[in-house]
Amino acid sequence: MAQSRKGDGRMKRFRAFACMLLCTLSLAACGSAETYTTYEQQKLDYAQMVAAESIIPVLGGFTNGSLVTSDYEEYTRDEVEAIFYNQYSINTQDGQVILSGMNSFAKAAAEIGRIENVGDTEARIDGKQIIVSVLIHGTTRDAEAEIIFSNDGFLNLESAALNPSYTKTELLGKAGLNTLLGMGTVFVVLILICLIISCFGVIPKLQKMAADKKAAKEKKNTSGIDNAVAQITEQEESTDVSDDLELVAVIAAAIAASEGAASTDGFVVRSIRRRNA
Repeated sequence: MAQSRKGDGRMKRFRAFACMLLCTLSLAACGSAETYTTYEQQKLDYAQMVAAESIIPVLGGFTNGSLVTSDYEEYTRDEVEAIFYNQYSINTQDGQVILSGMNSFAKAAAEIGRIENVGDTEARIDGKQIIVSVLIHGTTRDAEAEIIFSNDGFLNLESAALNPSYTKTELLGKAGLNTLLGMGTVFVVLILICLIISCFGVIPKLQKMAADKKAAKEKKNTSGIDNAVAQITEQEESTDVSDDLELVAVIAAAIAASEGAASTDGFVVRSIRRRNA
């Protein structure tokens, strides 16, 4: 009996806790849901209709190839705005919005292929804008079109873009590739820095080798000049000595003639001095 009462008490506490948890989750869900007035909901519904039945079919022509962006390159923004208002009843305050939208839809064609059909649409109010998300089914992959209108009675088109949808595997693959590229770039730069730092020890050695080579070359050139100077000096000294001997012989002959001697035997020249005239 005691055990059964304990079991009933635990079951009651568990039920009470479960009810409290469900109430908390319900309140949180109710608090997170956005509520709109009747007028705001009418604008949201109208924005979804315009996006799915007007904006997507027109700009989708640039994805499917029925329209070409190059056909509008010569027009000004105001002219593009007027063309799309008159032909397709698309309201916008700036023709650049149309040009950006057509470029976005044309660029997405490479990944999603041709647009097959339009899926579910969702709309929400974000301050002064109404943002409409439209699911697009393409021949290659799906995409999400984001159409932004002004949050007023005119619902002017402010932005239009077509973004291809990727699976988690593709997103992880792109993230991994970006990580590898980033880390690879960092490692390459670090390796280059290490190589540059290692060159700091080699550069002085190369400079010393160049200086030694230059000094050796200069020394070789200097020794060659010294040898040439020495040879010239020796030649001059030998020339001077021979000239002196000839001079001594001439003087000795002159003295012998003045003394009436037949030869210069017995004459000894001690010194020769130049006499001032």
